[in-house]
Amino acid sequence: MSRDARIPPSPSADDYARQLDANGDEAEFEREEPFALFGEWLALAREREPNDSNAMALATADAEGLPDCRMVLLKDFDARGFVFYSNAESAKGRQLGENPQAALLFHWKSLRRQVRVRGRVEPVSAAEADAYFESRARDARIGAWASDQSRPLQGRFELERRVAEYGLKFGLGPVARPPYWTGWRLIPEQMEFWRDRPFRLHDRLLFSRSSDGWRRSRLFP
Repeated sequence: MSRDARIPPSPSADDYARQLDANGDEAEFEREEPFALFGEWLALAREREPNDSNAMALATADAEGLPDCRMVLLKDFDARGFVFYSNAESAKGRQLGENPQAALLFHWKSLRRQVRVRGRVEPVSAAEADAYFESRARDARIGAWASDQSRPLQGRFELERRVAEYGLKFGLGPVARPPYWTGWRLIPEQMEFWRDRPFRLHDRLLFSRSSDGWRRSRLFP
């Protein structure tokens, strides 16, 4: 094995000390509920992550319990939950229809932070889906009509042909939301915040939903 192919060494103690100065605010882990803390971490990621700070891994399972995972984009969040959009006839859409539970993972490499979320999933309202669809670029709206997402494609030309056909169909007029295109909201039962610390002694803070609000607990790394 060449030297360049080796796994790089772990950061030095000095590197970790510098990291702690920017990443070790203990007051962050004294919050009583998770959403404000998530909002602050996401805002920081928007400043520092070079690409797609709102990217998240979405894990689902089908009716038989076989898991699946893919990257999607967070489009909205508030105290109700985390919202993403897609084709309801796609693999993820079918799995969410069969088993409306999911998990999310945000990994901000430049910040050395992660957030894990688990909970049930429900469709957003038609008004919410319409509003977000209208906010997309026109070409993306036409693409939503042209793509039979997750189903077999003969070749790139077939997709480009369908995009051209729908482009001609809509012309300069409005592009309505396809009936199969919608959004989902993951309503968290648990949210865990993970923060890198020296020598694998990481910080972990778990929020678990209860009948009277959120319960907070620290976890061993």
